[in-house]
Amino acid sequence: MRIVSLLLAASALAGCATHPIPASQPAPGPRPMETLLDKQVFQMTPQEVHRYIAHAQQAEPDLRKRIAAIGRKNIGQPYKLHLLGEYPFELHDSLPMFSLENSDCVVFAEHTYAMAMSKTWEEFFWMLQRIRYKDGVIGVATRNHYTEVDWNINNNWLLTDISTELAGPSGPSYALSVDRAKFLKTRHQTERSIPVQNSREYYLPTERVNEAAAQMHDGDFVNVVSTRDGAYWVSHVGLVVTGPNGERRFLHSSEPQVREESFDAFVARAREREQRNAREGKNGQKLAGFKFLRLNDNIVVPPALPQPRPGAAAAN
Repeated sequence: MRIVSLLLAASALAGCATHPIPASQPAPGPRPMETLLDKQVFQMTPQEVHRYIAHAQQAEPDLRKRIAAIGRKNIGQPYKLHLLGEYPFELHDSLPMFSLENSDCVVFAEHTYAMAMSKTWEEFFWMLQRIRYKDGVIGVATRNHYTEVDWNINNNWLLTDISTELAGPSGPSYALSVDRAKFLKTRHQTERSIPVQNSREYYLPTERVNEAAAQMHDGDFVNVVSTRDGAYWVSHVGLVVTGPNGERRFLHSSEPQVREESFDAFVARAREREQRNAREGKNGQKLAGFKFLRLNDNIVVPPALPQPRPGAAAAN
């Protein structure tokens, strides 16, 4: 009986063992780089992105040009709102922490910067969270929700807002009031005690966009300022890239997909939308102007702060 029991146990263990791949069925190798480069980034798997960004680091050592190249490698990526969250780190929604297949304007910019500054998938994912969250601490309450007072400020190690410098002392500005506690409670069912923040934001009027853009370079960051009913806010973002004749162009994710166009073309489409809204009696937002942020020359990526242990209250 003892022999029979041992044989049965050995049989059960053998069923759990990993069988080697037969020699006649070798695991498929990676695609040749030439074939991989035929794809756009949004058509790649994470494993392929891992290889692509390592290649991009070697193929283009200049960070500004690498940002433009990687951004253009996503032209055609389908636009989709409400893409990212903190799942499975937090359970307020089921949205993931990265997206390759789709983007909105912020997701496109964040992924492009993170890929351009990374050599591996693991480094890209870490860099993405360093950009998405204040001090790199993951959580819906620390995510950079508001462009002017969250994203731009918390990423000043990467970019510097030069809107005031470009607009001059008589440039336009607007008052911005941010109630993060109300936003988190109504949008994400998350309770936080955060005081209301007030700031004054400077921008360039729409008619000066080409004058300002001419002073920008590949990889610089664009904030599109909109207005409605007397309120002003940044409603859209994208990247500056240089065209074949040295002209500055706008690379961004906007419905229906990532595109590159002149600033004049972007403004013209915005004005057409405003006219259509007026004809249809809709109180839509209107284009007011632009903010510009310059990519820093000597970027030192600060370490992320330690991820705090979630408290008992957060789990309830």
